[in-house]
Parts: sequence; structure tokens; C-alpha cells
Amino acid sequence: MSERHGEHGLQRNVLTRYAETARRALGRWPVTGWLIGGAEGEVSHTLRQGLLAALLIMVGSWGVGWLVTTPGSVLAFNEVLLPLRTTEVGVITSTVLLIVGTLLLLRSWLRLAQRTDLTGDDAVGLMRRALFTWGAPLLLCFPIFSRDVFSYLAQGRLLHTGLNPYEHGVSEVPGWFMEGADALWAESPSPYGPLFLVIAQMIWFSTGGIPELGVAAFRLLAVAGVLLMLWSIPRLAEAFGSRPGWALWLCLLNPLSLMVFIPAAHNDPLMIGLMLAGAWYALRRRRLAAILLVTAAVAVKPIALVALPFVVLLSLPHTASYALRFREWLVAGSIAAALLIGGGLWLGVGLGWFTAALSAGSAVLQGAPVGLLGMAVGELAAMLGQADAEAVAVVVYDAARVFSAVVLALMLLRPRLGNPVLWAAYGLTVVVLCSSVIQPWYVLWLLPLYAVVHMYRGRVVTFVVLLLTVMVLASMVGQLWVAQWMDEWLIRGIAAAVAMLYLVYITLLDPATSAMFTVRERSQRWNAVDGWLRLRELSTPDTSWAASDVYTKAAR
Repeated sequence: MSERHGEHGLQRNVLTRYAETARRALGRWPVTGWLIGGAEGEVSHTLRQGLLAALLIMVGSWGVGWLVTTPGSVLAFNEVLLPLRTTEVGVITSTVLLIVGTLLLLRSWLRLAQRTDLTGDDAVGLMRRALFTWGAPLLLCFPIFSRDVFSYLAQGRLLHTGLNPYEHGVSEVPGWFMEGADALWAESPSPYGPLFLVIAQMIWFSTGGIPELGVAAFRLLAVAGVLLMLWSIPRLAEAFGSRPGWALWLCLLNPLSLMVFIPAAHNDPLMIGLMLAGAWYALRRRRLAAILLVTAAVAVKPIALVALPFVVLLSLPHTASYALRFREWLVAGSIAAALLIGGGLWLGVGLGWFTAALSAGSAVLQGAPVGLLGMAVGELAAMLGQADAEAVAVVVYDAARVFSAVVLALMLLRPRLGNPVLWAAYGLTVVVLCSSVIQPWYVLWLLPLYAVVHMYRGRVVTFVVLLLTVMVLASMVGQLWVAQWMDEWLIRGIAAAVAMLYLVYITLLDPATSAMFTVRERSQRWNAVDGWLRLRELSTPDTSWAASDVYTKAAR
């Protein structure tokens, strides 16, 4: 994806020639030349574009990001912010800044891959520099993309009052809606683990109910998860034979990761970071540390439980023996169960975290393929007989969960089990695809598990880039805060129009980035052992994934 791979395949149609002419013309002016002029021959140019994009997103979020208006808020009635949030001119301007900034960030991410040798020794340092440069302004954003952070605060408050968040919705606490929690959590159980609920309780109590301080605390928690990922991803990629710089570019610098991990202050980076750190310590055969870290990931978001039985196998010198596998599963399962059950009893919530995890997302519109299938089957059953459509749909959802559990068991019991991290990626992918609800950020759980084992190119990368692009734009347009006296659909329509125009430019007209959206190159993945092979040509290796050279790399 370096410059020499990116430039020779550029589309040279009439529209792209016009785009190049316009770029050269704008490059003669100092201000526009700093941004888009010239040939963009230096990486620093791309870093500046990404910084500008992050600044545009930051300012745009001040107008259409989520901000609660409780008496404890310190910014809700700020005189500088009010014109951005309460006038049509301010809201429309903020919307355009937010969407343009997001797409410019997308373009900067793509150009960074083209201007950098992601396989080189200097790539990791450059990716870190880009992450810090682009991420710093995002720390000052109002929550965008999602307002789940306010639900975190509400559930922490719920636990602090002595109520069980796995049995009671946030509507049990006074003023919950004014404090920003989404209505879908009004009567729904918490889908998060007991450790995260304890952290949420501590944050709510220590910040005194001031929403801006609570958001800042959760954002710092998310940053801690990002730093764990930044630490563990290059180490795992180096040990397994992937490309560390490429893995960081794909997993941490894409716009979806940046938006979910920093402005939205989701708990996903903490869960992913703990899971990957556990994999690293398992690879170094430090079993207890690995089990504790992955168990902590489960206690943040129970979905990490899928990865636990795969990750603990990294501590084995080989995976050919079923006796060794069951030994590791017994030890890890016993420790994890003792901690999770004991923690639940100590909190007074019992095993509610586990049962709530099985129904996580049930309050959300069933928009995934399995969710749509369940609704369709339910409606068909209701039309043909006297069946309850919702009850039939639940049966479909449960059947999909059982199917995913069976597939996971078959994966774990394969006689030729290859790299456990890659198989954890396969297993987690099956679980996500069998879910009745798929949120945009679920893909971020999967990317690191694939990227630390292989580097990819061709159609599969094009698909991932398009998927990330569509998800971030659709969620951004759908999650704008608009005052109730304004025409919400007008604002969202403007946002969608700007997004579509810039997206067409990036994918079709831009002489540089359009090369990233080709379907001509076949899908391949690379590892230091196998080299470049087509996806279906790779098979589970006969030798153990934990060969001596891999362990030596991990032990350095």
C-alpha cells in the first residue's frame, strides 16, 4: 500500500484529470496549498491533513455533539457554545464541519497507507505519531457517534443506589433521561460486566454527578485501553509474523476506531486492550497474568468470553494434545469462574452479568441479518397461524446462538488447531454474525485478532475500508444532536448530502484515494512463514503455532 503500489494504478479518467488540475491550482495559494496542494509527497503533509480533520471534528462536535442540560452541567449554557447549538446557522455549520472532518480523516488514513511503507521498520513509530497527533483534538470533543457514555454514568448511579443493573433499567433513577441516557436502556438490563459497573459507580460518585467530568473520566478509561492496544498489537504482530505498522494502521487509525475509542468514550478499547494484553502474556507463557487479563476483559464486556478458551492455548508448547488443552481450559475456567462469580456475589448482582450478556442488545432494533430473519419468520408465522410473531423471532435468535456455540465447540476441538488468536478471530466472527444485533463497532473487536496474524491486500481490504467508511458515516449522520425546535431531518439531510458528495470524490474522483477502492486485485494474506497466498490456499499448519522462534520473539 506504499506510494509505489498506490500511484501506478490510479484511475486517469476525465473527472480525475479535472480533480488533479483543481488540486494544482489550489496548491498555488498558501492556505489551500498547506492542505491539498502539490503532490503530497511527504508524510508530514498527510499528518497535517489528519490533524486538521480532527480539529474540524472537534469544533463540529461542540455544535451537534451530545451535551446534557442538567443543573450540574458546566457547559450546557456556555455563552460561546450556545450560538453553535441553538441557531440554524450554528448547527448547520457544525454539521458540515463534523462530516467534512470525518471524511478528511478517512482520506488522511488512506493516504497514510499510500505514503508509508507499512512493512518497514519505521512504520510503528510513524503510526504512533499519527495516533497522538490525530487523537489529541478528539479528546476535547463532545460525545459523538454514540451517547452510550451517559448510559454508563446512569448504570453506575443505579448500582450506587443499591439496585441491580442486571434487573433494573436506568429509569429507576430520577432524571435519567435528562442526564443523557438513551431511552432504549430505560427498562433494559446492563450488557456490561461487573468490573465495568464498579468502575462506572466509582466514576459517578467521584465526579459528583457532573456530566462533563464523568465523560472525561470514561474517555481517559478508553484512552487507557487504546494505549494497551498500542502496546500489545505490535508485539503480537512481530511474534506471529505479521506487519506491526500495518496492524496499527488498520486497527487504531481508521476513522471508526478513532471515533468510537475517543470521542464516544466507549468501553470497547478497554476490553480489546485487556484481551490482547492477555494474549501477549499467554504467548510468553505467563499463564496467571494472561488469565487475569482476559478475565478482566470479560468483566468489562462479556463477549470477551469467546476469546478466553482460545487465548489460554497460547501458553502451550503445542496444541496437538487434547489432554493439554483440557488442562488449560480447566485451570483458566476455574480461575475465571471464581473471580466472576465471586465478584458478582460481592456486588450483590450474582450471575446477572452472564444472563444479561446472552440477551445483550435485545432493546435495540434487530437490524442484523439474523435479526431481520427472526422478524420475517415471526411475521410469516403470525400470518399463517395464531403464533406470536415476537415469540417466534426469539426462537430464531436463540437457535442462532446455539448454532454459534456449536461452531465454537467444533473449532476448539479441531485436531489440527492452528494459531489460537486467528481461531479466536474466526470464533468471534461467527458469534457476531449470529447475533440478532450488530453494532458498527463490533468490527473493531475482530480487526486486531486478524491483523496480528496476517497482513491482507486486495478485495478483502477494499471491503473492510468500505465497511468502515459506510459504518462511520451512517452512524455519524444518525447520531447528530439537534435542538427540538429545529428541523432535524433538514440537518440530517444536509449531513447526508455532504457525506455522499465527499464520499463520491474520495472513491471515484480523487486521483490518489480512488486507487484504494479497486476490486481488481484478488484477496491475499501474508505471513512471514507462508509469504503471500490466496485466502483459500492457507491451511492450518502441521507444526505448532508456538514454535521456538515465535516464543523467542515473544520473550524478548
